[in-house]
Amino acid sequence: MAEGTTLLAVGAMFLALVVAGVVARRLGVSVIPLYIVAGIGVGELATRVLPETTPLVPQPASEFVALGAELGIVFLLFFLGLEFSVDRLLASRDRLLSAGLLDLGVNFPVGMAIGLAAGWSPVEAFVLGGVVYVSSSAVITKSLIDLGWIANAESEPMLGTLVFEDLAIALYLAVLSAIVFGGGDLATAVEGVGVAAGFLLVLVAGVAKGDALFARYLDVDSNELFVLRAVAVTTLVGGVALELGVSEAVAAFFVGMGFSSTQHVHALERLLAPIRDVFAAVFFFYIGLTTELGLVGAVVGLLAVAVVLTTASKLVSGYLTGQRVYGLDHRRSVRVAAGMVTRGEFSLIIAALVAGASSTVLSGTIPAFAVGYVLVMSVLGTLAMQYADRIAGLVPGGS
Repeated sequence: MAEGTTLLAVGAMFLALVVAGVVARRLGVSVIPLYIVAGIGVGELATRVLPETTPLVPQPASEFVALGAELGIVFLLFFLGLEFSVDRLLASRDRLLSAGLLDLGVNFPVGMAIGLAAGWSPVEAFVLGGVVYVSSSAVITKSLIDLGWIANAESEPMLGTLVFEDLAIALYLAVLSAIVFGGGDLATAVEGVGVAAGFLLVLVAGVAKGDALFARYLDVDSNELFVLRAVAVTTLVGGVALELGVSEAVAAFFVGMGFSSTQHVHALERLLAPIRDVFAAVFFFYIGLTTELGLVGAVVGLLAVAVVLTTASKLVSGYLTGQRVYGLDHRRSVRVAAGMVTRGEFSLIIAALVAGASSTVLSGTIPAFAVGYVLVMSVLGTLAMQYADRIAGLVPGGS
């Protein structure tokens, strides 16, 4: 039995998600912030009101809920890959590189500057730079699907930037791990980056050359076996990636991209969408469940500064990406800008990675900051996407 998890607790979790979904539908807002708030409410109930041994609610340390959240990331990024074929990736590689470098060049230095201004060491500022730099592929993909933007022109710069970020963060995590826990050993850092880069190259080659194999793999006349085969390869490749120190989200993205050139895309979307939505809801619930409001209160000043500055930097880089790199009109460029505001899973992963470090800032301040930051930015980002067209009408910049 997973720690802190009972069947009753799982049922209560899904009931909380149902209530959150109903409220979101009645209010006409995105379900994502409500799922996170549901997680916070259940977490506070579990830690402050009910006895520790109660079987009614899942505990924040629950392995079942954590694994379900991880599956949510995997399937959200798998669906993102389905929308982004290797031919499309190669055809837009110059714009993807330009968009990615613009996004990195504007946003990562802002995080480092905030850390240095707070009196932190360069390594601590380097960690904060990563936390505030990377947008949430999971949350943004879910919002693109919910808003019906996934097939629109504005989705391409967002997806392209997310692809660049996911690849960049995979290498960043390898370097960060070596710096924080390897005593700054250059050889260890190079080895970690080499393993990550090698695995990503294998995935890219498999996607580029294996379209016929992907098609034959799913060529089965049973929906049950079709779903099982798709789930098996996606989770297995994601698991191998994690063992090698590479993001499971990046791996799942490439698996989805491998299937994107086959005739099975529509069947995958139809049959796997319910699985994606269930585990995506668990992922957002998990973010709220692991949020400790008391710890967040200790870094509220730093959090306020970061929210203001990094929201502005993402809006700037997103708008310039849409307008100058992809040639979109004002309204669609504002959509791109609003879409890139959200931060999520990778910010939490970075914070979790350094939580075991000896530095007080790395082990305490940054994890607390990351939780509050993701909560605020996930809510702010989804609302910005929902009201992007109204924002475009208020901001001068074109027709």
